[in-house]
Amino acid sequence: MDLCGQWGAWTVLMFVSLALLLSLQAVVHIKPAKAKLPCTITSDRRSADCKGLRLDHVPITNLPASLEELDLSFNTIQVISKQDFFKLSHLRVLKLNFNNITLIVDDAFQGNIFLENLNLFNNSLTEIPFKALEPLKNVKVLEMSNNLYTQASLDASFLKFTQLKVLSIGGSLVSSLGSRDIYVLKYISLDKFAIKTGTGFKSYEPGYFSYLNTKNLWLDIAFDKNPDILPMILKDLANKTFDVLRFRNLFEFQYYTGKQDIFYGLRYVKTQLLTFYRGKFNEEVMRMALVNVEISSIKGLELLLIDFARSQNITQGSSVTNLTLEKLVLSDISNPDIMRFDWSFTWLNHVRQFIVWNVNFNSVPCDSWQEMKSVELLDISNNQLRDSYIYNPLCDTRNTLHKLETFNVSRNRLTSLSDLASLTKDFVKLTTVDMSHNQLQYMGNHACYWRQTITKVIAHHNSLTSDSFKCLPTSVSFLDLSYSSLDQLDMDYFNKASNLTELLLSSNKIKFIPSGWRNQYLRSLALDGNSFGLVSMSSFKDMPSLSVLTAGNNPYHCICDLYTFIQETTNKGMVTITDWPNNYKCYHPEHLLNTMVSQYFPGHLACNITLVIIISVSTTVVVVLGLMLLCYIFHVPWYIKATYQIIRTKYRAHKEGSGQAVNYTFHAFISYSHVDADWVRNQLLPCLENSKPPYRLCIHERDFTPGKWIIDNIIENIEDSHKVIFVLSRNFVNSEWCNYELYFAQQRAIGKTFSDVILILKEPIDPTSLPSKYCKLKKMLNTKTYLEWPQQPTERSFFWVQLRSVLGKPNITRQRTTSQHSRLSSVRSVSLIELPQDQSSADTKGTDENGHQINDQPSNRCQQTLRELA
Repeated sequence: MDLCGQWGAWTVLMFVSLALLLSLQAVVHIKPAKAKLPCTITSDRRSADCKGLRLDHVPITNLPASLEELDLSFNTIQVISKQDFFKLSHLRVLKLNFNNITLIVDDAFQGNIFLENLNLFNNSLTEIPFKALEPLKNVKVLEMSNNLYTQASLDASFLKFTQLKVLSIGGSLVSSLGSRDIYVLKYISLDKFAIKTGTGFKSYEPGYFSYLNTKNLWLDIAFDKNPDILPMILKDLANKTFDVLRFRNLFEFQYYTGKQDIFYGLRYVKTQLLTFYRGKFNEEVMRMALVNVEISSIKGLELLLIDFARSQNITQGSSVTNLTLEKLVLSDISNPDIMRFDWSFTWLNHVRQFIVWNVNFNSVPCDSWQEMKSVELLDISNNQLRDSYIYNPLCDTRNTLHKLETFNVSRNRLTSLSDLASLTKDFVKLTTVDMSHNQLQYMGNHACYWRQTITKVIAHHNSLTSDSFKCLPTSVSFLDLSYSSLDQLDMDYFNKASNLTELLLSSNKIKFIPSGWRNQYLRSLALDGNSFGLVSMSSFKDMPSLSVLTAGNNPYHCICDLYTFIQETTNKGMVTITDWPNNYKCYHPEHLLNTMVSQYFPGHLACNITLVIIISVSTTVVVVLGLMLLCYIFHVPWYIKATYQIIRTKYRAHKEGSGQAVNYTFHAFISYSHVDADWVRNQLLPCLENSKPPYRLCIHERDFTPGKWIIDNIIENIEDSHKVIFVLSRNFVNSEWCNYELYFAQQRAIGKTFSDVILILKEPIDPTSLPSKYCKLKKMLNTKTYLEWPQQPTERSFFWVQLRSVLGKPNITRQRTTSQHSRLSSVRSVSLIELPQDQSSADTKGTDENGHQINDQPSNRCQQTLRELA
């Protein structure tokens, strides 16, 4: 037996075995496992999904009557009865594909008159259920192919399916097609018609497709046994117009080796797209098909998943040099030799869109670039290409691909940006480059020269670094660098790419948004899925055209800058944030981790810098004014001034040094108001200075050194006096100098007791009426015994006794050193503050041993009283 006979016997045996297996499937009942999960029903109770639940019957009790869509595919249902769908009167879509249905009763769809889509694909029906389908007058989609019926003829019930748009019939047991099998479709305009026959297909009556009116025709017919049937079918299709004509498994098990041109009828077929899906094609079959397509009106050709092989016995045929196609697609083809099936690339001369997917060719000969002179779109994606496969520096590409506008090299193994730039530098009309899903980067050892015509670059899913920006075209208006492991941006590149309007940087590792990022025309920016956490109004202030921003899924620092930015953009509508708010969460500070940014409200005061400044300044002003008021009330400036004078005087005394020693000091310094000067001169001084022995007293009118600061005189003379006598009166309280003298006396008493201070009340004073700055005086009047000047002359004798007792014996207690301190009697009687002296009241009779003027009468009376008491 020859080889062909053995092959025929084997084919018949396989066909019989397959038919027997499918028949057993229809009659043998295998009890399936129980469904583990119930059907999924939508909340509106209009759709139910029961797909793949291993159901052996329709779960009618669990399905609501309101259902409009029901999916029962991929189960083990065998019989469809009347009760299964009777109550589902609203049903529009019913999917029963991939079950084991052998029987559909005649009235199974009696209650489903609104059914529009019925899918019975891949079941075990032995005949088309015409009676059951008869009520479905509104059906639009009817899928019945891949069943076990042997005849694919339609009866008169289909005349009522006037709304039918999609119809598929046939199966693996259909072996013949009669001329009037689909005659009933003559008056129905379909969008798609599909017919399937078995591998044993052997009979075709011309005229089967004569009555067919459809936009898309899918033929799953194998011509292994009878290749002569193909010309008969093409003849029936002549002068018909299709959008898509699709052949599946044209030669399923063997290559065609005949000499007859079985594709001759293609030249008369009018279709926008011709598709060969699966099947075996050798070089001769390819030539036959292309020669006829070349002289047809076919606009597009697709060769998908075909098994291509070189022909062993090549007959010299005409070269394909004038194949004019809008689109040529070679996809998932095992042998890359298909690209030059006739050992040349001349068949590509007039192809506008050339797409090569998953062909895995490993070289591009130099002459191929020359032949693709009409290509406007070249897509060689998903081919495992390396740089050396497509770029050969020895190839002359200067006069090639002058019409190429779009170049797609995505999903390959390219690594060199500079090689890709060199390859495309001569593509004078190139506008779009898709280089995504590679391992592209810039090594920095080659210069990059891109065409300035390039406006769109798609480069996501690469291994780019910041140096890679040096080898990217700057003329782009669209740039996609998503998923490229970028950790920082090159501002020099973006300053040059001034035409950029849309930039995608999603899912990189960018750690910060650079300052000074300027782009006048950028409208859309995607920064989601990076590593920066800080964003503010200043981040995009130099992008005046920015209107769309995507920046979610970043580790945001929830601070005032972010809050202000979100408020300004979302509330004022300056920029539309496309993924707000679900993709925005706080990662810092720790207590806000995973908090939605939309729920972050730091408070108006915390984030309003203007308000904070206003409140701070206002608070400071209030505090300062308050302090000034307190200082005024408690006379703080006076105390400060006095303390300053004390420090200044001590510093000056220390600086001047010490002079010669003197042999006198004052027993008491008398502080009084100039209004009380007459009392001091006429009563106090005569009584004390004329005693035996006399007291040495200091008063400002005669004992202050001329030309010296008053404050210095006060401090120095208080320090040189053993005690200080204060003549208190209302005039004393109102005197600023008396206040100084009281203060310095208090400072002198720090660390000591107040026994050196003698208080004489010349007139009654209520301590509570004194000003607050006399707080120490108030305290002394309340806690210290003071002398009160009697208003009755008879009571004054005891006053002088008390005063002498407090002053103690008039002995000189210490000496002091001073510089240039001469006590001249000629100036002692002169007041430094020029107080007027009432000469009439000073009835002087003489002078004492020191030249002091005395009044005889008060002094005599004082001395007489003291002698009597002694």
